[in-house]
Amino acid sequence: MSSIEMERRTTRDVATATMKIEVVVIPVSDVDRAKAFYSRLGWREDIDKSMSDDFRVVEFTPPGSPTSVIFGTGLTSAAPGSVRGLQLVVSDIEATRSDLVGREVEVSGIFHDSGGVFHHAGTAERVEGLAPERRSYGSFVSFEDPDGNEWIVQEVTARIPGRILWTSFGDSAALAEALRRAAAAHGEHEARTGHEDPGWPDWYAEYMVREQAGQELPT
Repeated sequence: MSSIEMERRTTRDVATATMKIEVVVIPVSDVDRAKAFYSRLGWREDIDKSMSDDFRVVEFTPPGSPTSVIFGTGLTSAAPGSVRGLQLVVSDIEATRSDLVGREVEVSGIFHDSGGVFHHAGTAERVEGLAPERRSYGSFVSFEDPDGNEWIVQEVTARIPGRILWTSFGDSAALAEALRRAAAAHGEHEARTGHEDPGWPDWYAEYMVREQAGQELPT
């Protein structure tokens, strides 16, 4: 095998490998203050471990997220508060903003980008209010942690075609409710077809994934 062929093969193999973002490091100046803030958000505390006086790791995970954030002592040389535009995705921006306000988080009003798409984390193109026709990916709020690290919250109700879907549920109750909705819809499906569906597990799975993605539901 030539060196060129080997390089192409290696590039192809790397490109198709499964790679998931596990954690994002947030630079903070006061670990306990940051911990209190992210706890107040309702995020799950996974780890708070000190290996020495100079090394401490605290990890939190937003509800339903496959990716966690970590902060602490001895983790990064970045300046506290220097991270901008960290992004969260929600299905209802108005309900999310109300929840943040209820948790005593200083959060912006709802805004959209005058350019039609959100292309930066700055404020120059922000227009007050929901996106026209409340288009998916169009409406935002923002907030900062005590050090000034910025979070952008984006409303996504229908995924871009071809976007890989990752379906999750915050707890067993949310999963149970999704199963009940799928079961009710599947009962209507069987009533229309006039026979039992032996492939109901696949139908349930398709229904639940599409429901979370905001896509057209199976019938």
